[in-house]
Amino acid sequence: MRVDKVAVLGAGNGGITAAADLTNRGFEVHLYDAAEFSDNLAGIRRNDGIKLKDASGEIFVPFNKVTNNIELAIKDAQIVMITAPSFAIESIAEQLAPAVSESQVIFLNGAGSLSAIRFVNKARAMGIDKTFRICESNSLTYGTRAFAETAEVELSLYVKKLFFAAYPSAQTKVLFEVCAQIYDCLVPAHNIWHSTLENGNPEVHPGPSLLNVGRIDYSDGEFWLYKEGITEHTVKVLEAVQNERMAIGRAFGFDLENAVESRARRGYFNSETENLQYLFNTSEVFTQIKGPAAVNSRYFTEDISNGLVLWSDLGRAAGVRTPNIDSVITLGSTILETDFFTTGLTLESLGLAGLDPGQLIENV
Repeated sequence: MRVDKVAVLGAGNGGITAAADLTNRGFEVHLYDAAEFSDNLAGIRRNDGIKLKDASGEIFVPFNKVTNNIELAIKDAQIVMITAPSFAIESIAEQLAPAVSESQVIFLNGAGSLSAIRFVNKARAMGIDKTFRICESNSLTYGTRAFAETAEVELSLYVKKLFFAAYPSAQTKVLFEVCAQIYDCLVPAHNIWHSTLENGNPEVHPGPSLLNVGRIDYSDGEFWLYKEGITEHTVKVLEAVQNERMAIGRAFGFDLENAVESRARRGYFNSETENLQYLFNTSEVFTQIKGPAAVNSRYFTEDISNGLVLWSDLGRAAGVRTPNIDSVITLGSTILETDFFTTGLTLESLGLAGLDPGQLIENV
């Protein structure tokens, strides 16, 4: 399948960036967001394009193919790319599953959280029995910030390496060949368990953010996790969560990258030999990122509920103890007054309860 048209669903940081980048590289792109998020498209409509700033300079990308009509957005697109946050996958599935054809490739481009399984499960619950060609990455293909009101993108990194898996995994080779036409950073993973366990956000964001929660409350939005919140002491929690994640990976038969390796290979760090705190504190990409601004940000909510809770459940399934992961979930639940163990993403909510690692791999 030759790719010349891409539909991008979700006009947030990733979606607006992808619309500018892919259009600039010669692809025909339609950008969609739901009617209730029309404000995300207003700046592009007003400016008739997107201002894209990266390391090579600043350009204006003429672009006006924005819509709140999902059928129009995906018409004739070979790839339908979802750049929405993981908590929105079921909502996107409600809109997309009835409209997408079985020949179109659905690419979930964002933090890995078994979104492909969740999309298919939602479609099945709606009575839709299509054979979806669906795949996902372990993280977003850009290090970026987009400003919808002014239709501007500050793109600090074109990510160099991301893990990629289809659901079911037997389709990974074929769908990789399609999606690699738009992103050359993709590397085939064993399956979506592998790509999900390579999602670095749950080990980096919640623990250090919780240890800085007083500073976040006090700073009134002027908090910078990567350059001030990751210290010689808070990084120890990050590393403890990392070690538990990697132990889960070994139980599933995966040789996972550690926190330094994964970010260096994606392009966020310039070295694999310096210590983790120093690399975060001095990263040319991470030190430009402000936040989290409040305890109800995605650094807490999404990365605990759709990340750490799942990892904890996988640990139990594999017989791997996860005391640090569980502690972060417990403290986050207390601070946000939400029982994430109950409301978060679990094997039971995925319809996979009671399976061991071998059986879980067979199911994907």
